[in-house]
Amino acid sequence: MNITTSTFYISYIYNMRYIHILFILISTTMFSQNDILAKEYFKKGDFEKALYEYKKLYAKSPSNINYINQVVLTHQQLEQYDEVETFLLKLMERINYPAFLVELGYNYQLKNDFENATINYNKAIATIDVRASHVFSVARSFQSHALLNEAVISYEKAMLLNPDFNFNLQLAKIYGEQGNIEKMFNSYIHFAEANPVSLNNIKRAISDFISENSASENNIIFRKVLLKKNQQEPNLLWNELLSWLFIQQKDFNKAFIQEKAIFNRQPDNLNRIEELASIASNENENEVAKEILTYIIETAQDSNTKLKAHYNLLQLETKESLKDNYTVINTKYLDLFKEFGTFSQTLKLQIAYAHFLAFYMNETKEATTFLEKALKLPLTKLQKAEVKLELGDILVLQEKFNKALIYYTQIQRNLKNSTISQEARYKVAKASYYKGDFKWAESQLKILKASTSQLIANDALDLKLLISDNKYEDSLHTALKLYSKADLLAFQNRDEESISLLNKILNEHKTEPIIAQTLYKQAQLFEAKKEYEKAEANYEAIIANYRDGILIDDAYFKLAKIYEKQLNLPEKAKTLYELIIFDHADSIYFVDARKHYRALRGDAIN
Repeated sequence: MNITTSTFYISYIYNMRYIHILFILISTTMFSQNDILAKEYFKKGDFEKALYEYKKLYAKSPSNINYINQVVLTHQQLEQYDEVETFLLKLMERINYPAFLVELGYNYQLKNDFENATINYNKAIATIDVRASHVFSVARSFQSHALLNEAVISYEKAMLLNPDFNFNLQLAKIYGEQGNIEKMFNSYIHFAEANPVSLNNIKRAISDFISENSASENNIIFRKVLLKKNQQEPNLLWNELLSWLFIQQKDFNKAFIQEKAIFNRQPDNLNRIEELASIASNENENEVAKEILTYIIETAQDSNTKLKAHYNLLQLETKESLKDNYTVINTKYLDLFKEFGTFSQTLKLQIAYAHFLAFYMNETKEATTFLEKALKLPLTKLQKAEVKLELGDILVLQEKFNKALIYYTQIQRNLKNSTISQEARYKVAKASYYKGDFKWAESQLKILKASTSQLIANDALDLKLLISDNKYEDSLHTALKLYSKADLLAFQNRDEESISLLNKILNEHKTEPIIAQTLYKQAQLFEAKKEYEKAEANYEAIIANYRDGILIDDAYFKLAKIYEKQLNLPEKAKTLYELIIFDHADSIYFVDARKHYRALRGDAIN
């Protein structure tokens, strides 16, 4: 073969391949378009046209299960059951696919021929005896027609024939649909036992059926299932699920018992118990949180874990203490510094102590000196920023705003774009707001609306709205200045003075828009002082007079929590949660409101 002939031959082969690929692409595109067209006809209810298109697709791809199913389904939509029977019987001569027996049986069922339907269902189930893997198509076909009992029989048979199969997840979902709660729970935990990595997904699935109410039937069933499993075949998984259940029920003492049992058998670390202490603290279950933290201190082998527990315990004790007990807390801090030292490793504790000195003991000079000493330690940039942030706060406490701004600005300059830098910027805005420089505060808050920290962004937006909604009413900003002063007093832990100043706004600025915000701020201070009836009155005033304002869902939720948790008025709480669910679906409280509402009504919680 000469070069010219060879070149021609190669060119010919290349062109033929190109044409072949082009033909495949065109065919695939046309095939795809026909598929889309058929689906569109079916979706619109134009079943005759859909059937025509699906038959064309089936003719081109006679083994495509999807097209076969769509031909069957479209015939059935047209009530052409005899055509389906003929089609399936002919198809089964050519293809051995056991799910077709289910489809044939279901077609008989649609014709009200239940005898032949049952015969074919039983034939389909019998194919699993021949080959256990037939269960995948058979059970799926049963489920697609809501034939749940037959699907259960199929899955259970396959698991008996082949112990490697685990269909507990599928069975659990079916049992849940059938309302067979005990079997559902058993199937979920059997699946979790074989697949521990799926435990969090299993908890999410189970959470659809349990509530915060420990007396609810489903909670009792789940607890009994786990206790029985624990007696029959002890496994830390049962303890973990029991602990999780008790946490959902807010029964932290019982959860603690389970966590101790887990730790005693697997004493790797105390992370789970630390997390439980944090959850209990966040739920204001302070006594049990303190008990857990004390256990950690007594049990931990490493100093970091002990130190963290000591820190958290002191925060709780400070939160609950009266002034008479502050000297005791002060002594505890000093004892901890004797035990652990004042090094960079104990910086968090040192900052907490300085905060305690300044904000609780009113010893600002000692607090500042203590932190300035801490700054001389070998600290990272971030650690220095944390110290300076507290120093700035102490200066704000003393109303030395300009000096505070120096520290906050240093943090922004040294750690640009970090979360702590954004926090410092927010504190710059807050300090400016406290001293009545609302314009500068607003300029900083505008930037922070795009903060990477959602919490800072939300706080910045709230403060910006407060300023912008109230600065135009009065050119002298009289009411807004009074409010910012009351806000500062609250920051300084001078709650009584803050409440008194807020009263002045309520009495002297009755027609101004800041009243709703004033009522809300005062209600929060009443709650902190456990004066729940006074807080109730404020929230009710917002609901009665400012129903169209931005604080209405806040007022509903806060008042509902007081009714539910403090005043033991569950029906009133339920009514307010219901208002959030139906009238404020975009509220940040929507999910929590729905959860509390369903718990009060005795439903399962999603």
